[in-house]
Amino acid sequence: MTELILREDLGPVARLTLNSPGNLNALSDAMLAALREALARLADDAAVRVVILRGAGKAFCAGHDLKEMQAARQAPDCGAAYFLDLFTRCGAVMQAIPALPQPVIAEVQGIATAAGCQLVASCDMAVAAEGTRFGVNGVNIGLFCSTPMVALSRNVPAKIAFEMLSTGAFIDAARAQEVGLINRSVAADRLSETTLELAQTIAAKLSAAVKIGKRAFYDQLPLPLADAYDHTARVMQENMLWRDTEEGIQAFLEKRAPDWAP
Repeated sequence: MTELILREDLGPVARLTLNSPGNLNALSDAMLAALREALARLADDAAVRVVILRGAGKAFCAGHDLKEMQAARQAPDCGAAYFLDLFTRCGAVMQAIPALPQPVIAEVQGIATAAGCQLVASCDMAVAAEGTRFGVNGVNIGLFCSTPMVALSRNVPAKIAFEMLSTGAFIDAARAQEVGLINRSVAADRLSETTLELAQTIAAKLSAAVKIGKRAFYDQLPLPLADAYDHTARVMQENMLWRDTEEGIQAFLEKRAPDWAP
């Protein structure tokens, strides 16, 4: 049986590959379950400092499995219970990514559509090959991408997000970088190299500081300005009291590499 999620550990970087190229790595029931399990394992893996998420074959992810969704209509309730469960399960997987202690970088090629675009937007960072197309194009088949909208609207300006959602139009990697959906657009033959370099740069930092910072980043976003400053002041106070942070500052002052605990 084909493993739907392949994991490769490159030192402190874990690379997860959605491995269902035959259906463009669609988020089937099985794929969602496998991804949720893989993320849960990573959350408890102290050896992993950064995660890369990518897709096998010619696409990153084409969104939900429409054949599975249509088959669910055969149920007595025409699929109502299944659809709510599906979108709830998918939302839980998307929320697990920002909740993960480690930063997650999407490595994107080909297409990232509907829930696949949602997956990119849910990651902390993203690098895409030039020519990659992004879309929340469900409206083209009569299904407004309301759950992908949650992640998308938290990444790009509201008017850009609504235009994408209501027209079903695609944007390319250059435009995706311009509006803030991805961090970098690079030549296809440099995609994996560039993504790994970014991951390794982050992995070289004090892991505990990156983890506390990631949590604080998402915690402060929905807060009013004053509350956000109050919260992050307490986070920085905690961070400053660590032995490794004291060592990092002293090393900087003495112009040497820090001697951080393993």
